[in-house]
Amino acid sequence: MTKSIAAFQDEHGRVTTWPSDRRRAHQLAVLSHLAAHLDGGKLYSEAELDAFLSEQTTLEDVSILRRELVDGDYLMTDGGQYWKAGSRPTGAAAVPTPQAEAALHKPPLK
Repeated sequence: MTKSIAAFQDEHGRVTTWPSDRRRAHQLAVLSHLAAHLDGGKLYSEAELDAFLSEQTTLEDVSILRRELVDGDYLMTDGGQYWKAGSRPTGAAAVPTPQAEAALHKPPLK
């Protein structure tokens, strides 16, 4: 079921309230709404992403949203740049999976 985020928006469509932890479905709906407005072909610096989130919300601490977008797999990051999940732009650094990272550190076969 898709949750409406209207209760968390102002008349301009900006998110004004972060739903409580008890309302995780509403949090996910807000994150999905924000991610839908990101350009899938763009690399964002942390400052650019924070500026985007500041335009889309009236919340003072957008770092919470940034972390939630990454933790919820809406965004990917290499630690300095962010991009929309599933649409890795040209120039994005490779982020190795845990399996690939482990394979890099295995001793060679004899």
